[in-house]
Amino acid sequence: MKKLILPIAMFLSIAFAGNMKAQEIAADPNAPIITFQVDTIDYGTIPHNADGYRSFKFTNTGKEPLMIKETHGSCGCTVPTAPKEPIQPGQSGEIKVHYATDRIGQFFKNVTVTSNASNFSKIVYIKGNVLPDPATAQGTPNTPPKPTVPAAGH
Repeated sequence: MKKLILPIAMFLSIAFAGNMKAQEIAADPNAPIITFQVDTIDYGTIPHNADGYRSFKFTNTGKEPLMIKETHGSCGCTVPTAPKEPIQPGQSGEIKVHYATDRIGQFFKNVTVTSNASNFSKIVYIKGNVLPDPATAQGTPNTPPKPTVPAAGH
């Protein structure tokens, strides 16, 4: 029983400290707040190798400058780019996202945005459908079939 008390006490102290930190961040009335115009960008149905760039527009609705610390996509086909300079209170910015539209089919990806805002980590989404490449989907036009060679001795 004594062996269980120490791990339980450690777990509770870590959980309590983490909860206090979260309350301190949320309690700061002057903290920056990142407010996105939309949480999801729908590319719709787009052609193969179409323009894969879109932008998430946001505003700092807090009272202190907003710094985007990190952005990352859920896979290598989704590449976000965030502003490096601080976004002042009341000002707007954008996070550009490139999706690799050489990938055929439906997609639903996320971008995680980490900042100094009171809502320090925010996930936004992109979705859509990339059509097959017409040149490879139908084969090459006017290509004659390959001749068959009869087996030897027949």
